Amino acid sequence: MELLHSGKVRDVYADGDDLFLVASDRISVYDVVLPTPIPDKGKLLTALSLWWFEQLADLVPNHVISATDVPAEFAGRAIRCRRLEMIPVECVARGFLTGGGLKEYESTGAVSGVELPRGLGEASILPEPIFTPSTKAPMGEHDEPMTFVEVVDKVGAETAERLRQLTIDVYCRGAELAAERGILVADTKIELGWTADGNLVLGDELLTPDSSRFWPAESYQPGRAQFSYDKQYVRDWAAESGWDKQSPAPEVPAEVVDATRARYVDVYEKLTGNRWE
Repeated sequence: MELLHSGKVRDVYADGDDLFLVASDRISVYDVVLPTPIPDKGKLLTALSLWWFEQLADLVPNHVISATDVPAEFAGRAIRCRRLEMIPVECVARGFLTGGGLKEYESTGAVSGVELPRGLGEASILPEPIFTPSTKAPMGEHDEPMTFVEVVDKVGAETAERLRQLTIDVYCRGAELAAERGILVADTKIELGWTADGNLVLGDELLTPDSSRFWPAESYQPGRAQFSYDKQYVRDWAAESGWDKQSPAPEVPAEVVDATRARYVDVYEKLTGNRWE
């Protein structure tokens, strides 16, 4: 196998015409990889992505060939997948206002050029889900918000419209299924790419705690920060640590590592109904 790419969390290997997408236990915040891994994270992300790919297969095809036909050393955290020409845009959908979207709204009254009603605050539910794309920055640099017009300039009007609709459709289906299990999906990021025969399909990961914000519905209350089953816990620790958000990042304390792993396990079990062994 040939290592083609090593990203913040995943490594990509070539195996003939196929690829192996291998999820690690690395975790990144503010586009910087932290030096401390989260045990089982790679396997959790892979298992949850596979579950979601199956749930949404009738909505949009995906890149998965096999989760079992992989090298033994990668078992449980790798997917054999099709090669894709990845779209050079981060496709993000938001149903609630938080994080970078909230900061942008507070500054401009809009998110990625989408005007929103006045008076919204932390964790406000939006009138309808919105498409808020961003750039794909190299490792160590920060993604920047994009307007829909900028996406059109990047990929063309027809493709941009398909990206927007697919991203919203994936978010809505995911949010509906999660709500049935007591989980709110505040936002999510998906990756889309072209197959060799010209089909637009899902790649990378899907609706995981790395790419989404998950909140327990029973304790949801707008106007304040929410309990999160995702890496927001690590973001909060990093923000309060005094770190300047530049590489190199500090070691993550053991209690933060343990709490983060517990949240990943918890949301996996709540969403899938399976126990994490």
